[in-house]
Amino acid sequence: MECPHLGSSVCIAPDSAKFPQGSPSSWCCSVCRSNKSPWVCLTCSSVHCGRYVNGHAKKHYEDAQIPMTNHKKTEKQEKVQHTVCMDCSSYSTYCYRCDDFVVNDTKLGLVQKVREHLQNLENSAFTSDRHRKRKLLENSSLNSKLLKVNGSTTALCATGLRNLGNTCFMNAILQSLSNIQQFCCYFKELPAVELRNGKTAGRRTYHTRSQGDNNVSLVEEFRKTLCALWQGSQTAFSPESLFYVVWKIMPNFRGYQQQDAHEFMRYLLDHLHLELQGGFNGVSRSVILQENSSLSASNKCCINGASTVVTAIFGGILQNEVNCLICGTESRKFDPFLDLSLDIPSQFRNKRTKNQENGPMCTLRDCLRSFTDLEELDETELYMCHKCKKKQKSTKKFWIQKLPKVLCLHLKRFHWTAYLRNKVDTYVEFPLRGLDMKCYLLEPENSGPESCLYDLAAVVVHHGSGVGSGHYTAYAAHEGRWFHFNDSTVTLTDEETVVKAKAYILFYVERQAKSGSEKL
Repeated sequence: MECPHLGSSVCIAPDSAKFPQGSPSSWCCSVCRSNKSPWVCLTCSSVHCGRYVNGHAKKHYEDAQIPMTNHKKTEKQEKVQHTVCMDCSSYSTYCYRCDDFVVNDTKLGLVQKVREHLQNLENSAFTSDRHRKRKLLENSSLNSKLLKVNGSTTALCATGLRNLGNTCFMNAILQSLSNIQQFCCYFKELPAVELRNGKTAGRRTYHTRSQGDNNVSLVEEFRKTLCALWQGSQTAFSPESLFYVVWKIMPNFRGYQQQDAHEFMRYLLDHLHLELQGGFNGVSRSVILQENSSLSASNKCCINGASTVVTAIFGGILQNEVNCLICGTESRKFDPFLDLSLDIPSQFRNKRTKNQENGPMCTLRDCLRSFTDLEELDETELYMCHKCKKKQKSTKKFWIQKLPKVLCLHLKRFHWTAYLRNKVDTYVEFPLRGLDMKCYLLEPENSGPESCLYDLAAVVVHHGSGVGSGHYTAYAAHEGRWFHFNDSTVTLTDEETVVKAKAYILFYVERQAKSGSEKL
């Protein structure tokens, strides 16, 4: 947005000596000394942590707004308001008075000059060395980069993703998909598009805006990004090359405004599916898929043509059953799906936290039951009955004809009103293990005892009040441990924290081996 407060708030020199030493992305909060999500005030150059750490950057702004009771304000004091700050990792600018990210600059271009100065500091060889040492010196607590396992200390292997300017929606989805092992391993094992040697050996090449539109591959950049994660790198990976390809082939996501993570996930999976159908790097998609018989043997779900790893893992089939209430004619239709979008039942929409006691708790079972229960269509959705030869009142019911290997459940938290899109902030209880989908199947008797059980692999959470604002993070399980992915920051967490999250997208993986029969 265009911010009117830059002139009175951006007062520091671009190369100010007041900046702390070291790389900006590892600067410490002047209050709590945390180096997670540092923000620098563009009025006084002080550094504080972001609202998703301890919120001292926002408190710095709020404290500056307290009226001076013992001294008369000068004209200069009234103008200086400490309202604008810059993210030291993504270099995006935020105004607390506007409560939004800023895209404009001062007349002298001070914001861009500060941004370039911080980038130069970050790129310095000396500061990158300090950054690495700072990360390794964190203590061995639960949320640290080191973890005690069987008496020995091991490094945290997860890698964060840089925020390129409101790209948390993309980062949360990428981190979630990177923890769907069968899906992630398929892409990581694909051959690279170009094998670099000579002077460029070992260097990552990025697309630039000077390259042709046809010189992009979503599959290749997605593969590179997945390969960069879980390699134990101490510095966050920048997915700028992938984001550039997204801009090229998905016009809806151009720009730096906040986007819907679910919408991005659907576009991403659809475009990966389409590109894989056309072959990859001279190797037929069908040949690659057949090499992994576990993906192709049981797959019967095809969306827009032949099947790919996308439909083999995420693809399921719904049966849509419509009955005319006048003549009783029944119509059945089979629809493939990659995810299920579930309404939060209206009777639960006032329950905002897990510990609230006003009424029963909303569970994932309630949302699934609402999705599959028999429903009478209203006057705006009259069914065209072929026997009656006109639109009639009818009922509709969904059955799941085929379950996918990875069940993706999207909770519909955003709803349009007359003028704007509101968020349903209801807490929905969900299981970490043993989600039993058997009762929602069309033919449950044909399913084995374990084939309908699912265990949670990842959760995407939206923090904030609206789809066009707020922040996305993700929780994901990796080798028996849970991690919290907040852009460039990755921390270890526990199951108790995960189950308290207000889930937006849930990724459940089909259980393979027999284990406890804890059910939803």
